Amino acid sequence: MTAFTIVDFHPCHAPAISLLYHQAIQAIQHPRYNSAKKLAWSRAPRSTKHWQLRYKLNKAWLVQNAQQQIVGFIGIETQFHQRGYIDCLYVDPHFQHQGIASLLIEHLQCWAKSQHYQRLSVDASYLSKPLFERHNFRLIKSNLRVKNNQTLAAFYLEKVL
Repeated sequence: MTAFTIVDFHPCHAPAISLLYHQAIQAIQHPRYNSAKKLAWSRAPRSTKHWQLRYKLNKAWLVQNAQQQIVGFIGIETQFHQRGYIDCLYVDPHFQHQGIASLLIEHLQCWAKSQHYQRLSVDASYLSKPLFERHNFRLIKSNLRVKNNQTLAAFYLEKVL
């Protein structure tokens, strides 16, 4: 088993998570996500500035392998209105199915409990919904989002801590 380490997001990580986010979406092989939907979700890696600003106000953690390559990340909104909302959870396509997403969820839950969060929530995709359900998140509602003329399904789940 490869050794993985969880580290706090630092602005210098922004280019790596931008690429990881885009590559993870483009690598999806699922009948519900055709090329047009994947391009609507992520046409190209977002700017470094986007990720730096996003996690300047909020919190994120990354998983690094033994070579210090970033292989996954999770982000949570810490502002009052959206507090406890998981805004991202992505794993490098070459490192999926190795427990990295679960490791990140468990780390985030421990942190959230230490910060006295009452609950966590997420808008999960078809692919991530079963993962969150295995971590005892419960479906609240299904919804559809339109992005760049493509309809993407999302499942709003919550977990009481």
